[in-house]
Amino acid sequence: MARQPRIDLGDYVYHVINRSNGRAQIFFNDEDYQDFEHLLNEMAETYEMRILGYVLMPNHWHLLLYPRQDKDLAKALQWLGTTHARRHHSRKGTVGGGHLYQGRYKSFLIQEDLHLLTVLKYIERNPVRAKLCTRTELWSWGSAYRRKNKLKKPKLSALPIDLPRDYTEWVNIPESAEQLKSIRQSVNRGVPYGEERWIKRWNNIKQ
Repeated sequence: MARQPRIDLGDYVYHVINRSNGRAQIFFNDEDYQDFEHLLNEMAETYEMRILGYVLMPNHWHLLLYPRQDKDLAKALQWLGTTHARRHHSRKGTVGGGHLYQGRYKSFLIQEDLHLLTVLKYIERNPVRAKLCTRTELWSWGSAYRRKNKLKKPKLSALPIDLPRDYTEWVNIPESAEQLKSIRQSVNRGVPYGEERWIKRWNNIKQ
């Protein structure tokens, strides 16, 4: 199936992913993770980008972003990727050593209802599924840890849908097999994530 044209409209929520070139490790220590979080905060301030959730993994990252204006997503993510690659190579002494990322980021529009909460849980539970920790709030490099410890940076914006009251327990309940399958289909096919009728609204959108 051909990938859909990239959508970059303001006031819609996006699941954004990028992986390292060859799936090589890019975050090795606290300094690496902290530097990227600093860049996330700078991106949010510079581009008025609302960060709803995120997780940093050893060789990739997931962001849940809510841009305000059309084309803001591309501008912000181009800056983030370029700046991170430059700083990474400078810090590691690998300038001229090749591309840090496998390619351009991938972004997927998300319906702003329970589908949004499903994607948030999917993002924040990445370290648990990868067996890097036993509970989401124990992984220091993600929004579940930020929410639990009420840390201010990177600043998390309010979601357009309420979090469950028992958020910490809710996010630690594993997703169903069907939920995981549907999100992964969105990623693999490069299509929006939501109910079928809602997805069809976007089939003919052109950049």
